[in-house]
Amino acid sequence: MDNIYILLAWVAGIIIVFAFGKAIRVPLKIAFRLLVNGLLGGFTIIVLNFLGQYVNFNISLNIFSALIVRTLGLPGVILLIILKYLL
Repeated sequence: MDNIYILLAWVAGIIIVFAFGKAIRVPLKIAFRLLVNGLLGGFTIIVLNFLGQYVNFNISLNIFSALIVRTLGLPGVILLIILKYLL
């Protein structure tokens, strides 16, 4: 009889682990997507700075500018260029 309670406890534990695993997977996907977008945005800014060195133009590379560029794409680059000249 005790073996049945132990088996039920194991089954309940496995169900709880799967339930929490599914609930944690969604925020991890979002965090991973932000990380990848930030890295790609940083690479885009590095390329823009490399090409802009010939005309004395650069954009500071930080996490916010990288996420803006990668999230918004080309409008994000244009936004940073406009902000560079306005501020």
